[in-house]
Amino acid sequence: MLKEFREFAMKGNVVDLAVGVIIGAAFGSIVTSLVGDIIMPIIGAITGGLDFSNYFTPLTKAVTAGNLADAKKQGAVLAWGNFLTLTLNFIIIAFVLFLVIRLINQLKRKDETAPPPPKLTRQEELLVEIRDLLKKS
Repeated sequence: MLKEFREFAMKGNVVDLAVGVIIGAAFGSIVTSLVGDIIMPIIGAITGGLDFSNYFTPLTKAVTAGNLADAKKQGAVLAWGNFLTLTLNFIIIAFVLFLVIRLINQLKRKDETAPPPPKLTRQEELLVEIRDLLKKS
């Protein structure tokens, strides 16, 4: 049974998938930092210092806190600012992945469209004709 498991775990697809998941997690952290540390502060500066991650709507009268963390401790809140931030993260990740896949597809197309072979010289054309005639006989 251990041998079967080792064969399964070492198949190319399983290893490729594991590497993809690890790289994807690291990429997600980078994009989260990009949005949280660079893009959202710029948007906040443009909108007058607004921090979207702390925007919420209280769902009960018991919630009187000014920030999201304390408000969640007091009761039910609708954290729409956090949702907006996560949605922006998703859009940026999807756009970056689109650009990467588009670049890869362009590189593949360049490889597939190799230049046509050079035109044969008169001597080469004659040799091809001779070869073809010899094949017929």
